[in-house]
Amino acid sequence: MLLSPEDIGAIWLTLKLASLVTLLLILISTPIAWWLTRTQSWLKGPINAIVAMPLVLPPTVLGFYLLLLLGPQGFIGKLLGQLGITPLPFSFTGLVVASMVYSLPFVVQPIQNAFASIGEGPLEAAATLRASPWDRFVHVVIPLAKPGYISAAILGFAHTVGEFGVVLMIGGNIPNETRVISVQIYDHVEALEYGQAHSLSLLMIAFAFTVLVFLYSIQKRQRSSTMSGGLL
Repeated sequence: MLLSPEDIGAIWLTLKLASLVTLLLILISTPIAWWLTRTQSWLKGPINAIVAMPLVLPPTVLGFYLLLLLGPQGFIGKLLGQLGITPLPFSFTGLVVASMVYSLPFVVQPIQNAFASIGEGPLEAAATLRASPWDRFVHVVIPLAKPGYISAAILGFAHTVGEFGVVLMIGGNIPNETRVISVQIYDHVEALEYGQAHSLSLLMIAFAFTVLVFLYSIQKRQRSSTMSGGLL
């Protein structure tokens, strides 16, 4: 498989985007998932729905409204303009923001499920030892939720790598700035360069297969560990 310099540039840009988005989503999703796990507020249902909307919305619909919102005439775009910040659409920063919105449920939900599976027992035991809420969260919740964080990181990274509609709507097709792998494949197909499209597509297939095998193996070990703990 021969890759052009443009292909390699798209690969590195995609990896950079997916890594940054995954890191930011882990940080943002942790308080969201913890609040959704612990709260009894009536807002839990609507917030859960908002977080999960990218799962059911067509990417082009999500990208279209993000384009309007972040553009120079949009609500956020106007606020950024008043702060002297250039519009986010058709920039790498805009691509990061859009990708975070698009991949949010793939990170929040595994972490939320991991938090919910911990139960009250470990937290109550830590409280009896006079651990503060922060200590309980950092030293009890986070270690016990580690499998959820691993799943969230894998899913968030993989989903960002594979996105197309949102990145095309927000980022356009700017070499070394917003042209990610999926857009590069689209360009090859439009130019009837099927050989190069095959090369990148096969890389994506191999990547997706590897990610899924790794994810399923982690989940299998987690189930085995849970069953062993239950037997003990």
